Amino acid sequence: MSAWAKHQIFEKNSILLLVGILLMVSIGGLVEIVPLFYLKSTIEKVEGMRPYSPLELAGRNIYIREGCYLCHSQMVRPMRDELERYGKYSLAAESMYDHPFQWGSKRTGPDLARVGGKYSDDWHRDHLINPRSVVPESIMPGYPFLMTAKLDARGIADHLKANSIVGVPYTDEMIEKAAADLAIQANPDADGVDEFMSRYPKAVVRDFDGNPKDLTEMDALVAYLQMLGTLVDFSIYDDKANLR
Repeated sequence: MSAWAKHQIFEKNSILLLVGILLMVSIGGLVEIVPLFYLKSTIEKVEGMRPYSPLELAGRNIYIREGCYLCHSQMVRPMRDELERYGKYSLAAESMYDHPFQWGSKRTGPDLARVGGKYSDDWHRDHLINPRSVVPESIMPGYPFLMTAKLDARGIADHLKANSIVGVPYTDEMIEKAAADLAIQANPDADGVDEFMSRYPKAVVRDFDGNPKDLTEMDALVAYLQMLGTLVDFSIYDDKANLR
């Protein structure tokens, strides 16, 4: 029997064709899934990664609440045009503490994976209050209320605890001091800054919204934006290394 004749058996028998499709899909699925059971982790850890500080985590919550992820992705793809515009491509480890991750698939605005430290706090405040004041062609809506909305920190310890349940390595000390750490990060003159920095290395401690009297949602959101892409020191990696 020729190969064509054998193929006709499947084409003329829908049930047999369905069984064949299911069999092939099952084999393909097992080939992809089974190795995962033997791997301790599919994410390669890199030096510098740490959990979000309480203020950064609060800012991330505001970022998600306001739907920023709908127009901004947070993942630089490994393509030349992306590398030239945004910098080093994203590593899986950079999202290991994100629940949910913010990779995104649509860019009405630029990717924000490397935005930390790229602009000043003043720029971010002006951009969030009136985007067209710094980017005339922007179609982004303004968020001026962030400057006056006081940050509600009542549930921040519970939020850290919830993240620890799903694998984020927050310690009991971090959870216990979450509310205090949240306030310390926006006040460089506060007591306990050194202890805070020991818990959250590379965290930026300063008054983000320009108003030292109040801890606002603007403080939190700018703190979050200013840390994006700053934790991993890519200079220690050889460009020829196989980073995944």
